[in-house]
Amino acid sequence: MAKHIRELTRVEEQIMQLLWDMNKGFVKDIVARFPDPKPAYSTVSTIVRILVEKGFVGYNAYGKTHQYYPVISREKYRGFVSAKLMSDYYDDSLQSLVSAFVRKKDIDIEEADEIIRLLQKFKKNQK
Repeated sequence: MAKHIRELTRVEEQIMQLLWDMNKGFVKDIVARFPDPKPAYSTVSTIVRILVEKGFVGYNAYGKTHQYYPVISREKYRGFVSAKLMSDYYDDSLQSLVSAFVRKKDIDIEEADEIIRLLQKFKKNQK
């Protein structure tokens, strides 16, 4: 397993999303979940082996075939990506990140209310 999480390429992340949804599966199962036009079996197999080397995926061997499963959870990777986004684009400022979304009006009123509720709960727990 990798000592620390590394950023995934777009296609590696796409395969991880499928594996997270599936919990486990063979390469043929992963290929089947792709939208058309589906990538070649050999392409998916190569990328899955790269994900094994990176420590994102583990496997159980059944003869010459392997059943793959995520080693790093979606939540753990989400936290890594969120921290990287804040660090790379928002100077580690949650306020800057939220302000950017609010200014673009990408947050509807229900989402805004939920964010306020979560922040109030966080503030209460900090006291």
